[in-house]
Amino acid sequence: MLLAPDLTAQQMSIYSQFMFNDYVLNPAVAGTKNYYQIRANSRFQWAGIIDAPQTVSFSVFGPHASKPMGFGGYIINDVTGPTSRTGAYGTYAYNVEVKNDIRLSMGLSFGMLQNKVDGTRITLFDPDDNALQKRVYSSIVPDASVGLYMYGKNWYAGFSAFQLFANSLKVYDVRNGLNKLKTHYYLMGGYTLEVGDNLAIEPAFLIKKTAPVPLQVDLNAKVTYLKKVWLGASFRSSDAIALLVGYIHKEKYYFGYSYDIGINEIRKYNSGSHEIMLGVRFNDIKHR
Repeated sequence: MLLAPDLTAQQMSIYSQFMFNDYVLNPAVAGTKNYYQIRANSRFQWAGIIDAPQTVSFSVFGPHASKPMGFGGYIINDVTGPTSRTGAYGTYAYNVEVKNDIRLSMGLSFGMLQNKVDGTRITLFDPDDNALQKRVYSSIVPDASVGLYMYGKNWYAGFSAFQLFANSLKVYDVRNGLNKLKTHYYLMGGYTLEVGDNLAIEPAFLIKKTAPVPLQVDLNAKVTYLKKVWLGASFRSSDAIALLVGYIHKEKYYFGYSYDIGINEIRKYNSGSHEIMLGVRFNDIKHR
């Protein structure tokens, strides 16, 4: 153990279909569309590995009927073996016109985050070890995120920061800096290119950073046919290549699926990662 190299990892969840889940990555997205919508994501990381990460998120967001603002809320649950994170957040966003059809949205999310360690699921080398008793340890702290989102008719770009308070968590009846939430930063962007009346090509990117984890870049492109069916591929640096497929029914109901193929050493021990997205778009309540 003394010769083991340093290990680093991000605390926030990963999404291969981030372009369909942009609200949970940037609170400023709330209110940028003319309608309310629901998004639900389930991700199963590294299938075949015992106690691998599993993430579930559910969000609702949309605009004020007459004012340039938006509201939203989301719940997220992230489980890895005996550890879990559960958060509930509410969002307020306000957007202004910059020039012509270009608008800038500013958003803030605030909520509570629970981090939990289930000691009953941990097998100790020494049954008499007092460091971790057979009980559940839980720490609940306030949490917040902030975002900027600029968008036009066929493009968008945004920046956001999560876990702003960088709280220390109380674990084993001790609150210290070793059990600390790290602020995560996201930079995203995308563009829609119409090719005739039937096809649309949509490249997108997501850049993630938190200290001391190296910068991670997601590059994505999908092709949509008749505004109904899409196929795509995504590359996540030092992690995986993902294949995406989806369907839109009556421009209202959304279904998406992605399969990640690992490109790092852990690929030898799992059969890939799966992610499912479901969504509902409601009728327009606002006309610009």
